[in-house]
Amino acid sequence: MSERTSRHAELLDLPADVDDSATLRDRAATVGRPLDVLERIRRSPPKPKPVPGERCEMCMEVLDDRHGHVVDTHARNLMCTCRGCYLLFAPGGAGGGHFKAVPERCLSLDVGLSPAQWDALQIPVSVAFFFVNSNLERMCAFYPGPAGATESLLSLDTWAELVADHPVLGELESDVEAVLVRADKRAGGAPECYLVPIDWCYELVGELRQGWRGFDGGQEAQAALRAFFDKVQSKARPAVPSAQAQGGAGD
Repeated sequence: MSERTSRHAELLDLPADVDDSATLRDRAATVGRPLDVLERIRRSPPKPKPVPGERCEMCMEVLDDRHGHVVDTHARNLMCTCRGCYLLFAPGGAGGGHFKAVPERCLSLDVGLSPAQWDALQIPVSVAFFFVNSNLERMCAFYPGPAGATESLLSLDTWAELVADHPVLGELESDVEAVLVRADKRAGGAPECYLVPIDWCYELVGELRQGWRGFDGGQEAQAALRAFFDKVQSKARPAVPSAQAQGGAGD
């Protein structure tokens, strides 16, 4: 059989050893009928759908399990990106302010947030995150719940006082970093505070939403919350104010 005839047999779903031009012509005529074409499409296995997030949302390059995120400051959403696109929108990159790469630093903050100050913020659950929205030019506060991340529309005067007393809180990179706070009154003590990448906060919101029950989330959500903060604590390093860091660098 010629190579051309063999290729025709393959396309027409015939055995590879068919060497009969008449058979090929008859089969081609059958395949060309509209109803038969539709039947072949129906019987063909469906193509796998692409999994969201497996490709860079900017250049469509295939992503590995550990990839970066970029914030679209206009649409207010997170985008999964390859390393090249991530670096393009990192500080000092050429991407401008529309897109911002999410940093990877995680710091433990000793800001002395008292239970009374936490109560003054009037957050209805035990955890919240605070970040600067560059479009609104102000601090925003969100907390997790059964519907996802919910914005607190209450006054943040107490937070402004904390920033004045603890300049490290003013070093947040707008849109892409957040202060994550957990106030577990049952455990006692001061609330935990961390400076984290903003995508961590939304990861936490997603995990809690899946198992949320009742007003405070229920046992499943509380267990997920403890596990998440254990992970944050293991990755965090102590924050060093900029002035001290610069002084230490010259020693």
